[in-house]
Amino acid sequence: MAGKDSKRSFRELLRVKQGSKIDLAGFDCGQTFDRDKDKAADELSANLDTLTELQERVYAEAKHSILIVLQGIDAAGKDGTIRVIAGAFNPQGTPVTSFKVPTPRELAHDFLWRVHAAVPGKGEIGIFNRSHYEQVLVVRVHNLEPEEVWRRHYGEIRDWEKMLTDSGVTIIKFFLCIDKEEQRKRFQDRIDDPKKRWKFSSADLAERKLWDQYTLAFAEMLSETSTDYAPWYLVPANHNWLRNVAVSEIVADVIGELKPEYPEPETGIESIKVE
Repeated sequence: MAGKDSKRSFRELLRVKQGSKIDLAGFDCGQTFDRDKDKAADELSANLDTLTELQERVYAEAKHSILIVLQGIDAAGKDGTIRVIAGAFNPQGTPVTSFKVPTPRELAHDFLWRVHAAVPGKGEIGIFNRSHYEQVLVVRVHNLEPEEVWRRHYGEIRDWEKMLTDSGVTIIKFFLCIDKEEQRKRFQDRIDDPKKRWKFSSADLAERKLWDQYTLAFAEMLSETSTDYAPWYLVPANHNWLRNVAVSEIVADVIGELKPEYPEPETGIESIKVE
């Protein structure tokens, strides 16, 4: 069995099949699939080089829209993932949207209103740091809506994402999964490092007490909203090196399948001599 997983792509290993039941409580967030950490830096570098080339083609062609969604519990590594992946892209074609607590104006509309406005346009690779999925996560855990209402959102999300994909948007969704002990270590590291203390809030500890409730909400979110047209990828994220290689490989694979090309130049341009 040794080495079996190392021969399979992360896209195959981590994709959540439509309708599958997920047990996050028993998920190994530290697994590495027989991948070699010593080789990870070279693999990541190659993936990022590929992403740089692909993003340039996507931007130039202005035909495809790609939406990358990142979800995960506090300290799961969403910001770190964005720094790595977006670092391969030209910022002009890579809008990053972080969804905070809704404003009064946003609350006056349906929950997808503010999200739809942030969907990347043709030629863009957009990244959501948290997303519309908060409506079935924090809303559920904190009882901000009746169960019959937040459960209805699963279908609304599936329908909305289907509409986007039918309109030409490619959606790539990642759930970064860390275990409770890893979160404790990362929180403590933020507290102990003066340069990282700004990242920590006492409210994080209050949320940590709701770990089991969030685990159930995350698991159901994955089961209810991973579809053939907008699948989730469940990424074991205790090891940053594994997370970065996995996410970069999957994004490169998905965008590569779109086969973006540079547009045709003006006819006869090759004969022009600039004086």
